[in-house]
Parts: sequence; C-alpha cells; structure tokens
Amino acid sequence: MSPTFSNPVPMIFNPLKHYLPFIRQFIETNISGSSTRDMKTITRELRHLGTCVMDIYTGSLSQDEIFDEIIFFLKENDFLKRERFMLWTGTGFNDYKISTLSDGSQWMLKYYNHDSHYVHIFPARQSPHTFRVKANTLKSAILYIIIIGKDFVNDDDLNAARALAGLSPVREVTDAEAVTEMIEILRK
Repeated sequence: MSPTFSNPVPMIFNPLKHYLPFIRQFIETNISGSSTRDMKTITRELRHLGTCVMDIYTGSLSQDEIFDEIIFFLKENDFLKRERFMLWTGTGFNDYKISTLSDGSQWMLKYYNHDSHYVHIFPARQSPHTFRVKANTLKSAILYIIIIGKDFVNDDDLNAARALAGLSPVREVTDAEAVTEMIEILRK
C-alpha cells in the first residue's frame, strides 16, 4: 500500500479505507507521472476497500495520535493483552466496543484473530469528524483523479476510470452524483 504505512502492535487499521489524509496522499503519490507504479498494482490495492460502505475520518488527529490514544485507553483499562481484549470485546462478527478520542471522534474496536495485531480499529458509524461512503464510489473517485484528473467530470471519463476497477458504467454523470461529490472531497 503506498504511501508507506505499517500498523503498530497490536493495531490493525486500513488508512486507505478510513483516513482522509492518507487517501489524499495515496492519490498524490499515484497521479500519472509522479509514480513508477503500474495501474494493476493500484487497482489491486483498491480491491482492499471491498464492496460495502465505510466511514472515513476527517478530523485533526494524526494516525499516530489515534493509535496512541487507543493504546493509552487499552493500557489504562487493562485490555492491552490479547486474551483480556478478546474477553472485553467478544469475538463474534457483531461484537465490538467503542472508544471516544480527545477530538470527540468515536472508534470501533473489534477483535481480529491474529497473534500480534488483534485490535482492529476504524471510525464508528455517525461519529463526529467522519462521513460514510460506498466502497465503489471511493474507488471510482480515486481512479478518476489518478487517471483522468480533469476538473469537469463527464460520463465517458468517469466510466473509463470505473472500468479499471471492474465496475459497471454509469449512463450519465448525474447518475453518479455521489462519485462527483467524492472527487471534490478528495481534491480539497
């Protein structure tokens, strides 16, 4: 995943899915001419966004500050050990806990079955400093900016970007209002 990113122990976090500054940096790194990476690699990375909806954090905390605050919370409550964390959150598909950070944002903490990275974190639904987006909308917007980059979005260009992600074409740009809105959010 470009730009370079690693999850600190015991966290697992996908910034391309949940952290707006990282998404913008990913786009900037991969805009034609500024990267030697090929489109196949970029689309493979975008597949990790899945096909569902996700919440993207837009607040002022850096990734390191988010990690530090969550680790502090886990230490303070004696949930940093894997077994204690498992008992606290539960291990089922619908089991999770929510932690509120210093900026008021709320983060989901879920158990992830891994020896060292077992605290899966992501912004909570309807949390302050977040917005919800469909994965295919985000993929389309990212690819459009990287490949096409034009200010005026037309249906042919948008469909060319969507085709790279294996997404069906839209008939008119008005049908893809969410994508054009996402393009504008990513450009700011």
